[in-house]
Amino acid sequence: MSLLLRKPAPDFSTIAVTSSTGFRSMTLHEFRGRYVILLFYPADFSFVCPTELQAFSDRAQEFRSVGCEIIACSTDSQYAHCVWIMQPRKQGGLGDMDIPLLADKSMKIAQSYGMLDESTGLAHRGMFIIDRVGIVRHISVNDIGVGRSVEESLRLVQAYQFTDEFGEVCPANWRPGAKTFKSTNASKAEYFKGAG
Repeated sequence: MSLLLRKPAPDFSTIAVTSSTGFRSMTLHEFRGRYVILLFYPADFSFVCPTELQAFSDRAQEFRSVGCEIIACSTDSQYAHCVWIMQPRKQGGLGDMDIPLLADKSMKIAQSYGMLDESTGLAHRGMFIIDRVGIVRHISVNDIGVGRSVEESLRLVQAYQFTDEFGEVCPANWRPGAKTFKSTNASKAEYFKGAG
């Protein structure tokens, strides 16, 4: 797996499924100018995945209010995504979703991000934060049995945005409004500022 941190995020062109638009073509490039959280998850109709996707979807507007879009991706087809969304939450489905699910049946998207488990053909539970100019700023991968934190994901987006805007660095557990640090070394400041 090639580490994509601080490198351009691989673009993609595929079919996305949402509750409001149904099937539509989607590329990463169309989100240029906004932050993106790209969530890879192993499979539709599984156990941990719906809890994550529903939690992120339920707070999608909060992410949009800070200039960030959330996109989810698995190696399932757009048809499987559609059936899963149409199935009510009480019956094990996703129900209404406010984030798109990308179809990656060819596995090319998962492979380009280093998230493909070659032995199963499923994506790892990975998360990428991509900045306004398309640079990967954060990568995390959970083992299959543990879901991600929506709250921590939002905090990370806000921290990267803060460093981009002000060139300062954010300490552990930083939240908007908390103290940050100014770097005294220009090269370190540029490193921490990032490319976006």
